[in-house]
Amino acid sequence: MTDSPFPVSEIVASRRPHRKDAARNYDALVTAAREAFAERGADVSLEDVARRAGVGIGTLYRNFPTRRDLFESVYADEVNALCRAAVELAGLEPWEALRAWLDRFTGYMVTKRAVREALNDESEIFQACRDSMYAAGGPLLERAQKAGVVRTDMEIGDLLRMVSGITATAFDDDAQRDRVLGIALDGVRTGR
Repeated sequence: MTDSPFPVSEIVASRRPHRKDAARNYDALVTAAREAFAERGADVSLEDVARRAGVGIGTLYRNFPTRRDLFESVYADEVNALCRAAVELAGLEPWEALRAWLDRFTGYMVTKRAVREALNDESEIFQACRDSMYAAGGPLLERAQKAGVVRTDMEIGDLLRMVSGITATAFDDDAQRDRVLGIALDGVRTGR
């Protein structure tokens, strides 16, 4: 694979400043926004995001002129990390690689729910992110299918929709969510 095998990788690289100090502020803002969105949802104040990042509100607006720009950057950054994880996990045994990636996907869904309302399904960012996730997870699923450890009557879109549906449900705690996800994934495996 190349350094930038996924469409979202190019989007993230084009948005991130090149100067070290500016890149550091940008990264701090994306991290702070991700945490704030996960904790409080999409309505968190931009002043709170800037404060968490340790920068002024002017720095936030220089990097993200609109709230939508911030949502898109957080979303694209999360998907890019998910895609990089697929590449990093590819060396594991087929089931372990797929399962570890799906665990990362579950964590990503928390952020996605928070910013989803700000993004349009037809937007360039959303389409690039979806294409990138399918391109990242598809080979992991196919490898597990070829190894005979995962059902062959499913595609990556089926699997991601199943996991998305599970993570969209309200649970008492993370342990319950993980248990329900484990039960569903047991239905994906063919043998042990």
